[in-house]
Amino acid sequence: MQENKMGVMPVKKLIITMSVPMMISMLVQALYNIVDSVFVARVSEDALTAVTIMFPMQNFMIAVGAGTGVGVNALLSRSLGEKNFERADKAANSAILLAFMSGIIFLLIGLFLIGPFAGSQTDDIQTKEFAVSYGKIVCSFGFGLFFQIMLERLLQSTGKTIYSMISQITGAVINTILDPILIFGLLGAPKLGIKGTAIATITGQSIAAVTGLMLNLKFNKELHFSLHSILHPDLSVIKVIYSVGFPTILMMSIGSLMTYSMNRILKTFSDTATAVFGGYFKLQSFFFMPVFGLNNGAIPVLAYNLGAKRRDRIDETLSFTLKLAFAVMTIGAIVFESIPELLLSSFDASEHMLSIGVPALRIIALHFPVAAISIALISVFQAFSKSMYSLIISLCRQIVVLIPSAYLLSLIGNVNNVWWSFPIAEVVSVTLTTIFFRKVYISMFNEKPSLLRKRPKTDDI
Repeated sequence: MQENKMGVMPVKKLIITMSVPMMISMLVQALYNIVDSVFVARVSEDALTAVTIMFPMQNFMIAVGAGTGVGVNALLSRSLGEKNFERADKAANSAILLAFMSGIIFLLIGLFLIGPFAGSQTDDIQTKEFAVSYGKIVCSFGFGLFFQIMLERLLQSTGKTIYSMISQITGAVINTILDPILIFGLLGAPKLGIKGTAIATITGQSIAAVTGLMLNLKFNKELHFSLHSILHPDLSVIKVIYSVGFPTILMMSIGSLMTYSMNRILKTFSDTATAVFGGYFKLQSFFFMPVFGLNNGAIPVLAYNLGAKRRDRIDETLSFTLKLAFAVMTIGAIVFESIPELLLSSFDASEHMLSIGVPALRIIALHFPVAAISIALISVFQAFSKSMYSLIISLCRQIVVLIPSAYLLSLIGNVNNVWWSFPIAEVVSVTLTTIFFRKVYISMFNEKPSLLRKRPKTDDI
């Protein structure tokens, strides 16, 4: 069988071809997130706050899907690098079953837990009603999201990121088109308000999932799917998937806990402060999501070359990825510092919202370039099946440092002080990431990583 491109293509060209499609698709997704919130804000500020309240639950759904996908991605790419095609097929078929089971879990959450979840974050009756209406639909019909994520991960694992991009862009475009139609009742459609946003979301995800399935069946010839293999999984394969994926699920779920806790801290000031926090998350995704796309493109390359025993390609991948991530996040920081009023005006921000939001964006953006270093280096932990380090870093950053800092700063009585918890937490994060990266690299190769040496080595392992 012909050598996979992840083992032979020049590294810089490989990272570009692997990551750029995912970065573009992530940009489209980020743009959709912003446009989606722009439409919701036109309903009312309460509606924007409601979507912010449900963001931790949606992030938890993504955590389960993407975390499982990381486990599948690492196992599948490494199996291909080792020429273990039988194990690669088992990983792919197990992924389909795990996506379905995830959908069942969130169907139950959507039916029984959304009301209490929304009520714990707001005392406003209208805001809670909006949040429950939106959350029940998104959670109960989350099957499309899980299948979309998993099928896109299978394409990424074999280096076919262009098709993963097609799937994701298709879902985002459908979502964006349906949003104004269903929210405002255009083209003869019923005027559904915030429920229209939720229906547009699950419709886009479902169409993206169908697109991903078709692309896998047509173009992913390295993998072989069968209903028998899906219904009769190899439990040892699932165990390996979750040994890598579960720490990632926990790590991303910590993000949900962080946003939930921040919502509760900010509501002590006003629901407008909560809306600002939601607006920030939508805006920052325009820079963070492309870097995550770059990270996702680097993971299979790192995993494949670990299996193929090519340290030279691992070192070059890390160096190039780190430089690109830092450049993107530096641009993001400059934008947030320069035009925060313009960014917030897209959400139809009131004067009160601007008075809170402008200093918030400028303070939080200070940590963007530092965050780029952490994101780039964390790809090593995921690719080398050392995701526990990612979990420890995320736990320390968001739970041990960020939330306590935000709470203590909130006691001063000025909401502007709360935002400083983000730069404080990121300094801790990058320090831990660097320490763990050095430890993992030395344990693998018995030598310091080239990023920490004066002259990089290019020998094979």
